[in-house]
Amino acid sequence: MAYPSDQRSSGRGTVRFVMVLVGLFLVVYMVRPPRLRPSSKAVGSCPPCFCDCEEESMLSLPLDILNSSLADCGKDDPQMNEEMKKDIATLLSEELNLQKNVTNDVLDRTKVLIMSAKRASSHYQKESEKCNIGIDTCEGGREKAQAALIEERKLSALWETRAIEFGWKD
Repeated sequence: MAYPSDQRSSGRGTVRFVMVLVGLFLVVYMVRPPRLRPSSKAVGSCPPCFCDCEEESMLSLPLDILNSSLADCGKDDPQMNEEMKKDIATLLSEELNLQKNVTNDVLDRTKVLIMSAKRASSHYQKESEKCNIGIDTCEGGREKAQAALIEERKLSALWETRAIEFGWKD
């Protein structure tokens, strides 16, 4: 063992202590009264803010955020009231249905794209086969033309030889 067990436990304890201090600092920073916060009065270009927020509602804000619902959020909107009254199982069920719909839409689009790619691939494969047939035809024609050229050269050489024999001069 490279380290004795005392050093490991003291290291863990130190990390825990530091994490607790950071947590306490964050809680105090969020909950402290607004008068202790830096004032925006020093900025002359900003007009004064008129808020009808109560001190108690500002202190309860972090708890409401943790509960994922604000006390007065959407109280005048009937659709929002209906949504806020739903229990967690209904909300999760709706979320799953929405995810399922999105997944099905993506799957359908993927299937369409795959079919389109298959059609394009088939088209290009047919074009490639046509091209290969054309190349084979051209290659056969070239070979025939080359054989005919060789025969023509042989025949020309024969006629030239006969012409030279009969006294033809170049």
